[in-house]
Amino acid sequence: MNAEQLDRDWLRDYPPALLHALAALVRQRGEELYVTGGAVRNWRAGQASMDLDLTVASDGPGWARDLAVQLGGAFVPLDEVQGVARVVWQGIEIDFCRFRGPATSLAEDLGLRDFTINAMAVAFDPAGPGLMPPYAIIDPTGGGLDFTKGVIRVTSPTVFVDDPLRLLRAFRFMAELGFSLEGESAALVRHQADLITKPAGERIGYELARIMASPRAAITVRAMADAGLLSYLFPELQAGSGVGQPASHHLDVLAHNLQALVEMERLQGAPADFFPEHGCGMIQYLADQAAGPLLKWAALFHDLGKPMVLAERDGRITFHQHDRVGAEGFGVIARRFAWRKTEADRVGRLIALHMWPFHLNNVFQKDGVVTPRACLRLVKAVGEELPGLFMLAMADSLAGQGPGKPLAMEGALARLYDQVEETRRQFIEPVLTRPRLLNGHDLRQEFRLQPGPVFSAIFDGLEEARVAGEVRDRDEAMGWVREFLCERQAQDF
Repeated sequence: MNAEQLDRDWLRDYPPALLHALAALVRQRGEELYVTGGAVRNWRAGQASMDLDLTVASDGPGWARDLAVQLGGAFVPLDEVQGVARVVWQGIEIDFCRFRGPATSLAEDLGLRDFTINAMAVAFDPAGPGLMPPYAIIDPTGGGLDFTKGVIRVTSPTVFVDDPLRLLRAFRFMAELGFSLEGESAALVRHQADLITKPAGERIGYELARIMASPRAAITVRAMADAGLLSYLFPELQAGSGVGQPASHHLDVLAHNLQALVEMERLQGAPADFFPEHGCGMIQYLADQAAGPLLKWAALFHDLGKPMVLAERDGRITFHQHDRVGAEGFGVIARRFAWRKTEADRVGRLIALHMWPFHLNNVFQKDGVVTPRACLRLVKAVGEELPGLFMLAMADSLAGQGPGKPLAMEGALARLYDQVEETRRQFIEPVLTRPRLLNGHDLRQEFRLQPGPVFSAIFDGLEEARVAGEVRDRDEAMGWVREFLCERQAQDF
């Protein structure tokens, strides 16, 4: 046992009603209660912890039911086989777990946990109520020392066999804590990486989301690739290994995707360094907590479709339609890990459209201007993801540094975004936020048209004409429709 102590009774930060209810349960049941896991790890580091993991000798669900009744909280069974249940009360989650497997003591239970930094405990004091003075940390596996050294170490060689999801949890802790895997533990991960295919997709998706939400997602994902996990989680992504690219790139497809994630994380840290005129807009876009992680996913998978469409024509490597194919492939991955449809759709749309800024930039470099019509088509296709799309294009460009790459591409993309954004504000938004000059009733009454594809063609055309300044009022709109119908009739003949 370790003699290390907490600096104070951190349980005093919780509502007194919770502490008194726990103390009453301890007295009624005549059993010991321990705070374990993440809360103890956080307290040792001087950080508060909102939620609690509590360990008892037996009947974790029974403890949880009794506490829920006393507090009027919600009882949530989590794992009846393992004896785990949760109480949700006033926004606090209190998890109860009995000793694991064959353990008959707290020390044995802690030894069956995943990593030493999570195998620490502090006893509850029923007389307090609070932690048992002098707040001694029970640490049979040396987790305190490993925490000080910033090391993630398994508690035993069987941790990943017992629960293969721990393979991914190791990297999640790397991402969130900034720790590194201890040598023998890292070797064990590499040796047993294939086990990661066993857990349910939802459980894997949760850990992946936590990794991507951290500020160290790029370095963590690269470590997962080096350990062999990525090839089992995303074989479609691994398929890019060794797939060469045109001279504008210096990396194969897999390495390029990984580097794009690095660049995206760097870009999110300082958008104004890459978009000087509209960095504030990028920051506003990233204020949506989901935007940053979703953009990282888009960066990692943006060229997912390349291996599937690889071709060589006249001695040139081509990847035609890789954006569309990649978006479809990402949809398969999203369903595999039960990601929310709204978030999966956002990422898929970014992947599907990620080449649009480059195509538009070719026109911009040739003509020195992008027409309002072209900007409108882009804005309508991407919607509120316009800043994200250009961030993705910038990360893609930064990740490709081959000798055949056009000079100053990043500067050109930033200037293109400036023009698109200004056009959106000055010309597009005033049109999209105002009522149409003509509606379906007008088309039926004035032109004797029947609803169908022609309605969409007219409305879209009028919208473009208004953005271009060619149509300003109802009379001009009527004239535009007459001309449109005349041209259409001439084409039919």
